[in-house]
Amino acid sequence: MNRSTQTTQNVAMARKLICIGDPMTIPSDVSEEDIVVVDGSAAVVDELEDPAVEGVWISRNKLPELSELRGISQSGVMLRDMPEGVALLDSDLRVLWANRRLLQWAGNRTESPVGRNFYEILSNPEIMGPDFCPFHTALATGDESNSTLQTAENCYFQVHVAPLQHPDHSRQLVVTVNDITDEILQQQKLAAIHQAGRELADLRPSEIFMMEVDERIDLLKENIRHYLSDLLNFEVIEIRLLEQATGTLMPLLSVGIDQDAADRQLFAHPQGNGVTGYVAASGVSYVCHDVVNDPLFIPGVANSRSSLTVPLMLHDQVLGTVNIESPEVNAFGDSDLQFLEIFARDIAFALNTLELLVAQKANTAQQSCDAIHSAVALPVDEILNDAVNVMEQYIGHSSEVTDRLRRVLRNARDIKQTIQQIGQRMTPLEAVPVGAHSPHHAALRDKRVLVVDADEQVREDAHELLERYGCIVETAHKGDEALLMVRGSDDPAHYDVIISDIKLPDYSGYQLMLRLGELMNHVPMVLMTGFGYDPGHSIVKARQNGLHPKGVLFKPFRLDQLVDVVKTILDDSDDKRKNPPPSRESTSDGEEIMGA
Repeated sequence: MNRSTQTTQNVAMARKLICIGDPMTIPSDVSEEDIVVVDGSAAVVDELEDPAVEGVWISRNKLPELSELRGISQSGVMLRDMPEGVALLDSDLRVLWANRRLLQWAGNRTESPVGRNFYEILSNPEIMGPDFCPFHTALATGDESNSTLQTAENCYFQVHVAPLQHPDHSRQLVVTVNDITDEILQQQKLAAIHQAGRELADLRPSEIFMMEVDERIDLLKENIRHYLSDLLNFEVIEIRLLEQATGTLMPLLSVGIDQDAADRQLFAHPQGNGVTGYVAASGVSYVCHDVVNDPLFIPGVANSRSSLTVPLMLHDQVLGTVNIESPEVNAFGDSDLQFLEIFARDIAFALNTLELLVAQKANTAQQSCDAIHSAVALPVDEILNDAVNVMEQYIGHSSEVTDRLRRVLRNARDIKQTIQQIGQRMTPLEAVPVGAHSPHHAALRDKRVLVVDADEQVREDAHELLERYGCIVETAHKGDEALLMVRGSDDPAHYDVIISDIKLPDYSGYQLMLRLGELMNHVPMVLMTGFGYDPGHSIVKARQNGLHPKGVLFKPFRLDQLVDVVKTILDDSDDKRKNPPPSRESTSDGEEIMGA
């Protein structure tokens, strides 16, 4: 190998020279005692630890080893600057070498970790598992091992331990360390959100029994506020519920929102109702990164710069919206969206549970009142029948007894009305099925109906069916009782509708209609009959004497048929009051029947 004068001079000054290849290629002026011959580039690294080494000689035929040395050098640089922590440990877990990232996590950028225990440089973290002795496992079994460490600063590291496979270093371990703090905190936050969701409407039976509807709503609102503020760290919060019939977004909860914004009327419509209206109409979450450049945004607070809005969804139906705002631009990321969407589903389920509780309470209250009313309805009717019968005998004989009997009648009627009123107060309007309070049935409320039938089941059914729509129902067994009920009323037009069986124990429904005609200007009559049963063509005669063409019910009849007939008679009575027919004398046919 050719060498320059300068090269020869430098070699002559060397104390020890590492040789890769044939030592005969080294200049003759280098003493053999100063030459260390090695097999390859890997061995050079070990010999370089000797401070007496002044250089490395590579023979011409070993020049490819130069690229291997360069690779070793580059590998060291890569290990030093890897984003993961890397360390080499001896069998006593002392650090032989550590890269920069591990030193950074250990907080010791200047102090050398060499010779210190691995756990010590990480401030003795807690071992979370799954392997609680990962280093000893790797040394004992020769297999790789994994575990998670938690530091006092609530940082989490995943360590992977592998024994060196080189025979000369079999008692050394290579350790890689990854910072998984964000991942662990995400998992903990998700678990906390799910736990919070379960607790939103988690009420014990004793609590449900003791709390009114408004109190349960207030508790749910406070739980929502607590978890959104303390768990998710949202400071400006607005929740609105969608009124399905009108599309109005009604405020439920406002935290940090300006009062004018909280009172603002919004609808589930994509235009002119801000981000909240858009989300309610589309059912899709919306992230506003910068309110200045977002045409949909309507601020809830003056300093809002970004917002996040998600729908409250239950079975693909939008129940409302949750909106949060921040004074910082681009304050909400993917994790915030994920967390809020998860919690929004829990809120929707909690609201649905609360609605079911309200409906259940309403149903229980309604059933209780219905049961009480059903138990007293017919006995009260018996009191009414007996009272009017006795009063009929005392009229003109004892005014004091008559007055007392009238008070009995009023009090008996008040019993049923009081039960109905209590049931209405105990049953929240929003929990009652829509049909029961729809405008279609509003005409039946507070209308007085007298039902005359010898069949007790028919009288019970009349109470149950008609009173659910707000009618005031009284019953009589036979025609004479019905006449006394009408005559004993302060107003002859006391009853808005009178429903009678066509065949009564004392006479026919048609004859009752004629007798009632002597007491009332207009008889709002309905006749009930079985199919094909019409003794003496009573229905035909009744129609000839003013019975409405639709004033007939054929047993058995459905509830909707009963309601339709009653509404028809009520409408007909209104028309007759507005346009009264000319008075006429009773027909001979009527006189004949009356005397029968």
